[in-house]
Amino acid sequence: MSSAFSFLQTDSLNALLPANVQIASAAELIKNGRFDELFDQLITGSIDFLGKLLIALLIFYVGKWLIRRIAGFSGKVFEKRIEDVALRSFLINIVNILLFSVLIVLIINIVGTRTVSIAALIGSMGLAVGLAVKDNLANFAGGVMLLFNKPFKGGDYIEAQNVAGTVQSVGILYTTLTTFDNKTIHIPNGPLSTGNIVNFSTQSTRRGDLTINVDYGSDVEQVKQLLTGIAERHPQVLKDPAPISRMVKMNDSSIDFILRIWTAREDLWTVTCDLNEQIYDALNAEGLNIPFPQMTVHLAGPQNSELK
Repeated sequence: MSSAFSFLQTDSLNALLPANVQIASAAELIKNGRFDELFDQLITGSIDFLGKLLIALLIFYVGKWLIRRIAGFSGKVFEKRIEDVALRSFLINIVNILLFSVLIVLIINIVGTRTVSIAALIGSMGLAVGLAVKDNLANFAGGVMLLFNKPFKGGDYIEAQNVAGTVQSVGILYTTLTTFDNKTIHIPNGPLSTGNIVNFSTQSTRRGDLTINVDYGSDVEQVKQLLTGIAERHPQVLKDPAPISRMVKMNDSSIDFILRIWTAREDLWTVTCDLNEQIYDALNAEGLNIPFPQMTVHLAGPQNSELK
């Protein structure tokens, strides 16, 4: 009989049932055929377990309500004292995780569950869980390093991991970007913290380079003065550093000029488009042709075209 009920051994059940259930005598009761006492004992333990479960649920929902209030208050404090949106979101996530961890431990202690058994269970699962979440742990560490080194902040426009966008937040595991065409990209913090990051928002000014092609035979000085004059007349092009235009290359069917200008960071896109339009109109007005790829073919005379 005892072998048939070996699953009721004390060591295997102590981690699952409440402390006041007399598990140590369960095998004896079955062995001696005292099933009534065993049944009474299980009923008593089940009622006690359900009562503690209800208490645990009540504590959880009350604690969840309190955590929301504390997190909201913390968010307001961070908003007043921390300007970086990414740092604020990361700290709020950390606060939520810590508060929920404290709530779970509090529930375990109040309900009276055997913390030693739970610790043993968690320890036995530690290796498997560690292997499963090792990438997430690397992402968490990467998020901490990003906030410590501060290569960017919320609102900066960056390029990293072959994508570019405006930083919305730095989360526990991922950094969220919004692209120029309003797409949302989540980049894992681990690779982001160890890779190259180009931040376009740290400097107040930006340089723009425009390449212009004209036909062979065009007057070099005329083209240079034309391009420089257009740039100097634009109100958003900075005077210092001054615009500069030079011939940089002789292609197969064109000569290339570069126009280099400096603008305020937020004006670069507008200025570049304006100058392209104005340069195109000015070249046409001056009779300067914008070439296209072409090839000159010389046909041999009739005496050389006969097949032999």
